[in-house]
Amino acid sequence: MGRLFLITLQGRIYSCRHCDTHLGIADDIISKSFHCRHGRAYLFNNVVNITLGEKEDRVMMTGLHTVVDIFCVGCGSNVGWKYEVADEMSQKYKEGKFILERFKVLGPTGNMYTITQALQLFSDMENTDDA
Repeated sequence: MGRLFLITLQGRIYSCRHCDTHLGIADDIISKSFHCRHGRAYLFNNVVNITLGEKEDRVMMTGLHTVVDIFCVGCGSNVGWKYEVADEMSQKYKEGKFILERFKVLGPTGNMYTITQALQLFSDMENTDDA
């Protein structure tokens, strides 16, 4: 194993919540309206300082996708996934893009998205559906 060189980002940075390794910048966010099992997730055009896991097919809310998990190079934590292939034509825009799970990263101000906030979000969504 060679020496680890981390890319340092400038601007409004999203970083690993465990080790503070820079992962992405706010300017690369395509959408903040994604959700995962821990709550919110952000679709990024590009992220850095990650390693890729094995390809696997996953059935998600929007259909079947081939994805790879992405891991922080600083500490090895799973921070999200990368879309490799989308079967649905309407989902092709996701190919080659990255999801960072908000629960697993620090925001640009250093704030953490907690599981309590995620549970509140889902509770609010359920209450909205009843109206």
